[in-house]
Amino acid sequence: MTRLILASSSPRRRLLLSAAGFEFSVRSPDVDEQIVSDEEPDRMVVRLAGEKALAAEAGDGLVALGADTTVVLDGLILGKPTDNAAASDMLLSIAGRTHLVLTGWAIAGEGMVLEDGFDTSLVSMRSVTRGEADAYAESGEPLDKAGAYALQGEGARFVSGVAGSRSNVIGLPLKPIVAALRRAGIEPTR
Repeated sequence: MTRLILASSSPRRRLLLSAAGFEFSVRSPDVDEQIVSDEEPDRMVVRLAGEKALAAEAGDGLVALGADTTVVLDGLILGKPTDNAAASDMLLSIAGRTHLVLTGWAIAGEGMVLEDGFDTSLVSMRSVTRGEADAYAESGEPLDKAGAYALQGEGARFVSGVAGSRSNVIGLPLKPIVAALRRAGIEPTR
């Protein structure tokens, strides 16, 4: 029986965790991802990751990993765009600039958060024309991505540089998570 549960519907997180050598099952918890008034972005992503892990964890020696990623520009949280127009506008707002990507993570077991944290990366974007942004939005790729782009997909063409963990930008900072899973007794199987 798999002892690790990934509390996420993200195919990117599944690929990253699998590539790190872990066997796991997937549960997609239903968690309200609303921003709490005056909540700092780093606290928000850790809180949401914890809520997801707790919602997915079922006890009996199981451990759940939850994660939440957001983009921050000028102190403002940029979540997932609601439609193509919002995706295009969001991409244009970060074009030619550098923004912060935060991913909070939490490991839960026995009904409590065992460990949590967050990682940060700085992402620099090249200039983007309205036509490029609109065409990318029409592809559908940015619609379920914080900041309206995918580093691991077609959106990589807009990125001019990453300072920090690339896996963090994709949605799962592997270095701290692998260490925390090991402390929780979960080892990679390959």
